[in-house]
Amino acid sequence: MWGAAAEPADSYYQIRPECTDVPNTRFKIKPGKTLSVRKWQAAFTPEGFLDIGKTLNRIQRGGIHPSIRGEVWEFLLGCYDPKSTFEEREQIRQRRRSQYASWKQECKQMFPVIGSGGFITAPVITEKGQPILDPLVLQETNLGENSDFFKELESRGPLDEKVIQWMLTLHQIGLDVNRTDRTLVFYEKKENLSKLWDILALYAWIDNDVGYCQGMSDLCSPMIMLLEDEADAFWCFERLMRRLRGNFRSTGRSVGVEAQLTHLSTITQIIDPKLHHHLENLGGGDYLFAIRMIMVQFRREFSFCDSLYLWEMMWGLEYDPEMYSLYEEPEFEGERTEGSSKGKPKSIKQCGKYERENMKNGGKASAEGPLPIAVFLVASVLKDKSSKLMTEARGLDDVVKILNDITGNLDAKKACSGAMKLHKKYLKKQAKK
Repeated sequence: MWGAAAEPADSYYQIRPECTDVPNTRFKIKPGKTLSVRKWQAAFTPEGFLDIGKTLNRIQRGGIHPSIRGEVWEFLLGCYDPKSTFEEREQIRQRRRSQYASWKQECKQMFPVIGSGGFITAPVITEKGQPILDPLVLQETNLGENSDFFKELESRGPLDEKVIQWMLTLHQIGLDVNRTDRTLVFYEKKENLSKLWDILALYAWIDNDVGYCQGMSDLCSPMIMLLEDEADAFWCFERLMRRLRGNFRSTGRSVGVEAQLTHLSTITQIIDPKLHHHLENLGGGDYLFAIRMIMVQFRREFSFCDSLYLWEMMWGLEYDPEMYSLYEEPEFEGERTEGSSKGKPKSIKQCGKYERENMKNGGKASAEGPLPIAVFLVASVLKDKSSKLMTEARGLDDVVKILNDITGNLDAKKACSGAMKLHKKYLKKQAKK
C-alpha cells in the first residue's frame, strides 16, 4: 500500500543472538517499490509468460520481497525462460530434479555419507586412494572402521583418478561448510549444513574442469535458504556458477579471477589514474587486495540480507533474455561467454540496463566481451575511497584495512548506481581511443 512504512527484512534471515558483531542491514521492504508477491504474480499471463522487463524495473526500484526471492532468482539466473508457460517450466523442473537425484545416487554409491544427513571435515583417503581410518571421520560418518564402506574401498583396487580427486575435496568442502554463514539461525540445524555439503560435493563431481574451490560455499549458501527443494537450490547454484566459474579456473600458473583484476586495473587507470599510480607504488598494481570482493561477490562486505539485495540488483542490471537458451544448448558446457548469443536480435526492453549499455557499445568493453558489473562495483568502491587511500595508505596493509572498514557501510543500490556511472564513463573513454 502506498504510503505504508518500510518493513525491516532481518526477520527472514534470523541472526543467532550471541552474534553481535554482524553488519547492520540496510535493505527494507518498501511498499510500492520492492517487488511484492502481488506484483510478481501479476507479471505473468494466464499461460505463464513473464513480463521480465517490468519485473527488472521493479527490482531496480526496491529489490525483491524475501518470500519470493528464490523463485524470482531462478529467472534472473537463467534457470527458466520468461517466454515459457507454467506447464513447460514444471516439466523442466521435474526433469532437473530427476537428473539431480541420479547424480546424487551416483555420488552416494562412491561415498555413502552423501545424502545421509551428515558430512565430513577430515580426509577419508590418501592421494594414492588408500582409506584413512581417521577417528574424527568415523565419528562424523557413523561408519566405523569395520563398516562395509571401508572394506569395499580397500577391495576395489586402484581407484579412478577422478574419484580420488573428488574424494580428496570432500573434507575441504566440509571445513568450509562449517565456516559458512554460521551467524545465521538457519545453519544451527545440521540438516541444513548437510544439504549445503551435498550440493557442493555433487557440483564438484559433475564439474570436471573446475570442481570445488574455496568461496563456492558462500555463493551456494543463500540458495539453500531460499529454495526449499534441494535439487532446485542446486540448479540455481549451477546457473550462478555459469557466470562465475571462470574466476575459479586454475591453470597452474594463474587463477581465472586474475583476468578480472587486470580489467579492474585498466578501469582504475582510466577513471582515476592518480589512485592507480599510488596503488602501483605501494606494490598493489596487481589488485590482489580486491580478490575477495570479486570471488564471493561482496558477501563479506555486506550483511547477509544486503548481499542478497546487491546480487539481485546486479543480476537485474546484467539480465540477458537469451541466457536461458544459451545455457540449454546441448553443446554448451562452459560458462556464459558474453556477446556469444545467436539467433534473432534480442529486445532491448527485455534486457537489464547494464546489458543495454553493452548492446549500444556493440559488446566491446574488452577483447573477451562485456565485463561483469562486479568489476565496476569494485572500481566504484575504490573511487569512493580514493581520497582516504591516497592520504592514509602507506602500504598494502593500509589498503586492506581501509577496504575492510567498508563492511556494513555500503548501500547496495548506491553501489550499483556508482558502478553504472563508472561503466558509462569507461565506455566513453574507451570509444575515444
